[in-house]
Amino acid sequence: MKLLVCGGAGFIGSAFVHQRVAAGDEVRVLDALTYAGRRENLDGLDVELIVGRIEDPESVELAAQGVDAIVNFAAETHVDRSIIDAQAFVRTNALGTYTLVEEARRREVRYVQVSTDEVYGSITEGAFTEQHPLEPSSPYSASKAGADLMVLATHHTYGQDVVIARGSNCYGPRQFPEKLIPVMALNAIHGGPLPVYGKGDQVRTWLHVDDFASGIHAALEHGKSGEAYNVGGAKEKINLDVVKRIIALTGASEDQIKHVEDRLGHDFRYALDSSKLEELAGWKPRMDFDEGGLESTVHWYQSHPHWWKPLVDTDDYKAYYRRVYGQDHAFLEA
Repeated sequence: MKLLVCGGAGFIGSAFVHQRVAAGDEVRVLDALTYAGRRENLDGLDVELIVGRIEDPESVELAAQGVDAIVNFAAETHVDRSIIDAQAFVRTNALGTYTLVEEARRREVRYVQVSTDEVYGSITEGAFTEQHPLEPSSPYSASKAGADLMVLATHHTYGQDVVIARGSNCYGPRQFPEKLIPVMALNAIHGGPLPVYGKGDQVRTWLHVDDFASGIHAALEHGKSGEAYNVGGAKEKINLDVVKRIIALTGASEDQIKHVEDRLGHDFRYALDSSKLEELAGWKPRMDFDEGGLESTVHWYQSHPHWWKPLVDTDDYKAYYRRVYGQDHAFLEA
């Protein structure tokens, strides 16, 4: 296939691009190269990179020429940043999705929207199925839920060929150090404080980025038009336990844990039922969080300072970190 992968220089998008190039697909990437998108994430790959924003119709029209499908990873993704300022989330996640899905309809090609379990809100017990109503809790998840509904509306209104893949919390190499695992890994490695929201008792289900990428491809290849598919991890973990496991892997101390003020509107628990995709395409996560998944991720950050140091050694990042956690990071101390 010839694929347009939007946001393909980011964390999850680049994992998907690596897989598809290895499988022999022809890939074109459209990416704005914001703080979380990097050319380096595509090093060694024979792909065409177009620098542009998904809400810009001219960039989208140029990038979509001759493709068989459009897969959209491009998004503002961090809840904390959406709480500080939601405008970019509305622009990219909602308007950008509209621009892309309109281009896909004009060209009559399949459109895959990459979404998140956060559109469902929080669940006390059990797991979300695709039939669960969307009840987003943050500006980020609201912008993603709006994008999902817009995509589904094009199918109901125009019969457009669209599919949605909703993933659980991802981890793995090349994740920008603003999410839980890279922040904790880097601070643990460098002996800094480990800022844990509230009591740290929030529950998340973890999915390796390569498993999410393969699940998205399963939805692209086999998904029924107009349907959403959950792509969930198999390991449900309490956040504080994840932090303690990172401490054990790095030789840090639990004395480094510093509980900070909880996130506004913090969802307590996410869990996805992925049986729909499993039954459709035989997809299941392969990377075990406890048996090598987390350890290999922590090792990647330990062995790739050339990748993350330029990201965190900026005034913007330092100011963001200080505003969110009320303290400075220790990533560059060693």
